[in-house]
Amino acid sequence: MTAPLREVGAATWEARADLVVVGTGVAGLTAALTAHELGLRVLVITKASAEDGNTRWAQGGVAVVLPGQHDAGDSVDRHIADTLTAGAGLCDEAATAGIIRDGPAAVRRLMRLGAAFDLAEGGRFARTREGGHSAFRVVHAGGDATGAEVERALLASVRDGRIPMLHNHIAVQALHTPAGQVAGLQVLDGDGVPGVLRAPAILLATGGLGQLFQATSNPEVATADGLALALRAGAAVADVEFVQFHPTVLYTGAGARGRCPLVTEAVRGEGAVLVDAFGERVMTGVHPLGDLAPRDVVAAAISRRMVETGTDHVYLDATHLGGEAFRRRFPTVHAACEAVGVDPGTDGIPVAPAAHFACGGVMSTVDGRTSLTGLYAAGEVARTGLHGANRLASNSLLEGLVVGARAARAVAFDLGAGLLGDPRAVEVTDLPAALVADRQPLQDAMSRHAGIGRDSAGIAAALSALESSVHRPLRTHRAVEDAALALAARALLTAADARTESRGCHVRLDHPGRDDARLLRSLPLRLDVSGQPVLLGAMALSSHENRGGAA
Repeated sequence: MTAPLREVGAATWEARADLVVVGTGVAGLTAALTAHELGLRVLVITKASAEDGNTRWAQGGVAVVLPGQHDAGDSVDRHIADTLTAGAGLCDEAATAGIIRDGPAAVRRLMRLGAAFDLAEGGRFARTREGGHSAFRVVHAGGDATGAEVERALLASVRDGRIPMLHNHIAVQALHTPAGQVAGLQVLDGDGVPGVLRAPAILLATGGLGQLFQATSNPEVATADGLALALRAGAAVADVEFVQFHPTVLYTGAGARGRCPLVTEAVRGEGAVLVDAFGERVMTGVHPLGDLAPRDVVAAAISRRMVETGTDHVYLDATHLGGEAFRRRFPTVHAACEAVGVDPGTDGIPVAPAAHFACGGVMSTVDGRTSLTGLYAAGEVARTGLHGANRLASNSLLEGLVVGARAARAVAFDLGAGLLGDPRAVEVTDLPAALVADRQPLQDAMSRHAGIGRDSAGIAAALSALESSVHRPLRTHRAVEDAALALAARALLTAADARTESRGCHVRLDHPGRDDARLLRSLPLRLDVSGQPVLLGAMALSSHENRGGAA
């Protein structure tokens, strides 16, 4: 078991483990369980409660081609091809194939932990189709509550007493040995008391950065903490300019802020169509897949139609399903609609795009290894190369299940091979200071200038808005979050400024075409000596370097 917390000074405490997992989403919990099965001492920390991450809000399902349970002609290779198409040329093909081929085994492991997926007649899995998929291959649970079921099964397994968990603890900075290896974390507990977690391996599974924007499908905890921590530790990040806006987030009125209810893409998979305020189809003539085009295409089409019609939302017409059938198939969406006075059986559902998923993140291999020895990443915080410039629908839970398990095995291999640092040697410093942004103006600037549709002048305006950030010590949870948002915003804007083309979910109004000759590649960044994000250039670290051995 992990050593108990112990006081090491008047206002500090520490604990030790072989692996510290930061985050309780699907990737983090999968990694923790796998590492425990491999005999590692594991400690999980989360800055809120275990249920407050992104996983529970995932509605659609898990994209996977299961043996004997797929459309005629569908295959793992077709799933890979659909993913590469959605990624607009920036997916890492080897990483994509590796993750998707591991999908069926990952789903079976999840089922052994007690996860129950919806069944169709005959006892086979019920499957739906989502944007960008060429077949019905998305398995789901509870109709539209797949994430909640995945989280329930994983948490039930973690909470059997084998794996200790610290709630209300936020990671502030990575700690290094004199040789530069990551071998610990400095954290703040729920009362703001600093502590030290010593471990030769730290796995970041902290989710995304949705709170950079006014409206998002993400919960309040999605404040880019892991991305910022990795950058400050010296790691490389990539593809951070690619933020996917979900096309259909429930429109709850002008000025909506924070987490807004998602209307899963599976509703369109069941035949719903997008119409504007005048009842005209939005996706007619836009893409061969129509309303099931990739998310970046649909979100951009909705945005254009809203500008053309002078409105701030469109409608999703699912009335063909009938009210009771809709409620049975999509109980979560139905409840959200009912709460704002919309009956999907008779009314169009008002929807608009909102920030949803970070396609990029900390550069890592499919085994979770980053450019820093001892630091691993999995889930939305990581950039494995699976998503490229635009994530294929329902590939995120799949990635978390696969990479979470692979990262745990990589840690066990690296630890056994003597490749990791000695946590006793980490150098503990005072709490760091950083630029802390005022959150609401930051969100306003990012939504206006770095959402769907960017240009050089807008990016410059958003960067200018960040100049009001104040340098202060990170002594509270809120300060850590707002500093993370400020740094993530600078990294995103730096990459968006350099990518002078439109690709995937990065749309440059002043550069509407793709530039494959110059920009058919990722744009990695690190912090320079002054703490500013800078592009790494032609000698950028490959996402498959620094493997540290095969696992």
